[in-house]
Amino acid sequence: MPGTGTFRRRPVAALALGGLFAAGLAAVQTSTAPHATADATATTTAAAATHRVLFDNSKAETAANADWVISTSQPDPLGEDASPSAETDWTGALSSWGVALQKTGDYSLKTLSSGSSITYGTSAATDLTNFDTFVLPEPNVLLSAAEKTAVMKFVQNGGGLFMISDHSGADRNNDGEDAVEVLNDLMANNTVDSTDPFGFSIDAIDAGTDNPRAISDSSNPVLHGSFGTVTGSILRNGATATLKPSDNSAVKGLVYRTGYSGNTGAFFATSTFGTGRVAFWGDSSPVDDGTGHSGDTLYDGWNDPAGTDAALALNATAWLAGDGSTGDPGDPGDPGTCTAAQLLANPGFESGDTAWSASGSVITNDSGEPARTGSYKAWLDGYGTAHTDTLSQQVSIPAGCSATLSYYLHIDTDETGSTAYDSLKAQVLNSSGTVLATPATYTNLNAAGGFTQHTLDLSGYAGQSVTIKFTGTEGSKLQTSFVLDDTSLNVH
Repeated sequence: MPGTGTFRRRPVAALALGGLFAAGLAAVQTSTAPHATADATATTTAAAATHRVLFDNSKAETAANADWVISTSQPDPLGEDASPSAETDWTGALSSWGVALQKTGDYSLKTLSSGSSITYGTSAATDLTNFDTFVLPEPNVLLSAAEKTAVMKFVQNGGGLFMISDHSGADRNNDGEDAVEVLNDLMANNTVDSTDPFGFSIDAIDAGTDNPRAISDSSNPVLHGSFGTVTGSILRNGATATLKPSDNSAVKGLVYRTGYSGNTGAFFATSTFGTGRVAFWGDSSPVDDGTGHSGDTLYDGWNDPAGTDAALALNATAWLAGDGSTGDPGDPGDPGTCTAAQLLANPGFESGDTAWSASGSVITNDSGEPARTGSYKAWLDGYGTAHTDTLSQQVSIPAGCSATLSYYLHIDTDETGSTAYDSLKAQVLNSSGTVLATPATYTNLNAAGGFTQHTLDLSGYAGQSVTIKFTGTEGSKLQTSFVLDDTSLNVH
């Protein structure tokens, strides 16, 4: 328990949390987008069966010997051909990918045109709030600070991010940056979470020709999805990723370079962040359909028999968009009748450790930090030394229910400056203890006077037994206290 001898409090100016933690929803909202939030900007609602995918072309994706677009008609590929039946009906090295999705009738596709900016929460038609999945196909220009914030918020709030790299040194527009650097910069240098948010980094290598193979996992919706079974991929000069499950236990390698396994040599990997999903592919050759603008020398990896790249690209797109595949954490429960209820036991901690599993003396009536109501609260960290506290409770969410997790949080810190040293993560774990998602992360930068209510939509776990877990991690110098009170998990 943080003792009064080591805990040092000082007045902290209130900080606005609303934009940074849009994953904490003010209320459960009905929307076909998995990233519906309580932001002032309304998310455009599409037909229930339509998954909305935005392909990026704002970061030099057609520079030099590349043409990573689904169509020359942008933003709407239907302007080139409203009813494509063959990949040549649309023009671009990704036209096979686009046409295959379009032909299902379940997808609405757009392109973020050259000269545009990536945004989240604006009125632009191509704003990320209007889409379920965002594809970054070998970007060659660094994202601006605002663009990185937009992408990270999009994923944190339930969006799907598909990152496709190439080998180190593939600087197609000669601006000094390649896709490896661009994507690593997005993950490691942003204002939302730069502490390895996805649990992997891309290796700065130029791996030559190989035919990476898929792992054996019959339940994985990316490897065994509606578009077919994935046995492997092709690598024609690309990169791999190093996985760091200690940073994000949801990260998983699905396809590995020959001779590699575990945390090294992952050629295709998936992860989660907040309520969203992430996919990484280490080379653009697998999604290249061999066509493009005049003068390009492209490679038809889409149809290369050495890999099952079409199935991998399409299954991953479906998983990222939340199409109802097995194992999809974003799907609502089965239709049915739900009896409204509050599921958490001892939600205000007034019965001490009853129903909760907590490290040390996290649940306390210590006067060093006041409770919001009553005498008890959960006080994580606040020592001013390297320390980790946890608080968790297992709960079964009935099928057919919408579920909302709510809690009040007060953050008090002695840290100064603009660096996030200490953090609190709100996580959802399955019955085996595997982290399914981290819907919200808070740091010393979010310190504020008083308690702030946060709500998270957990409807995607209806019909499952899950553990709600809070993990507070404190650095080795100044204290940060994360104080929780008045929790609830309401279903209706």
